[in-house]
Amino acid sequence: MPHEGTTTFHDEIYGDITVENADLDDMILIKSDGFPTYNFANVVDDHLMGITHVVRGNEYLSSAPKYNRIYDAFGWEVPVYVHCPLITDEHHAKLSKRSGHSSFEDLLEQGFLPEAIVNYTALLGWNPEDNEEIMSLAELTEKFDFRRMSKSPAVFDISKLRWMNGEYIKRLPAETFYEMALPYIEKAVPEETIDRHVLAELAQSRIETFADIEDLLGFFHEVPDYDTAMYTHKKMKTTPELSKEVLEKTLPLLEAEAAFSNDALFEKLKAFAADNGLKNGQIMWPIRTAVSGKEMTPGGATQLLEILGKEESLARIRAAIEKLSR
Repeated sequence: MPHEGTTTFHDEIYGDITVENADLDDMILIKSDGFPTYNFANVVDDHLMGITHVVRGNEYLSSAPKYNRIYDAFGWEVPVYVHCPLITDEHHAKLSKRSGHSSFEDLLEQGFLPEAIVNYTALLGWNPEDNEEIMSLAELTEKFDFRRMSKSPAVFDISKLRWMNGEYIKRLPAETFYEMALPYIEKAVPEETIDRHVLAELAQSRIETFADIEDLLGFFHEVPDYDTAMYTHKKMKTTPELSKEVLEKTLPLLEAEAAFSNDALFEKLKAFAADNGLKNGQIMWPIRTAVSGKEMTPGGATQLLEILGKEESLARIRAAIEKLSR
């Protein structure tokens, strides 16, 4: 290495970078065991393979001048350098498997679509001129220009990726979504008596990853343990006491209903509410809570009753009355 003067190299993102030669150490090329060092072998290997562009993280910017000295010594053409900004987590730590960050394969196992992962990753440190966020692979191929990449580190925001994945899921054809979601639905709701096409239809617009299906639909298999305080709803003006009364009075109506369908059940319960001077929500909220055990469900009370079926619905309402009586 020369000890005076400077060495300048060009990077497609950071432009011309000049370093003092006095700051460049003489490199060891051959180790004592006769094998070449990585820095030496890397340059020779890239040249022999005809590498024209070297794309890597910007933590390797400081290595470029050393590599270029080897290229110059051999009389070889220096490749085009593209040093990309780092990708960090929300705590600004560099992403790494060792630190527990997810790999591409991990994200697939977590229920993310490959198209969404690629789309989101392309936007880390880069954005198209039209600021469009959701793009197909063909559109990304046409629009992507590494020269527009930022010099600053990009933060991997898992919430943003979840949102984007949810948008991709919503755009899937219904049958394609059903086929992809079926293994998750079967795991969450093993009962074959419940129409899985209906469950898929409920889930498609309400999940961000396929892994969300278990939490969203799991109550169809089994009512989770819940606190009776859930029956209290300020907006609906319900209380555990009123809910118990509503469930006890609507149970005989539901037992007598032959057409256990969403429309028929809604009309019957709506009429019951009017006859008893109650709002629809004061009837529907206790029933929905009783059959689901959840504050948020992918469907209203009568829709859940229809999906669960008469026998299971009545059993859950009776269990809820008993729970409220204790």
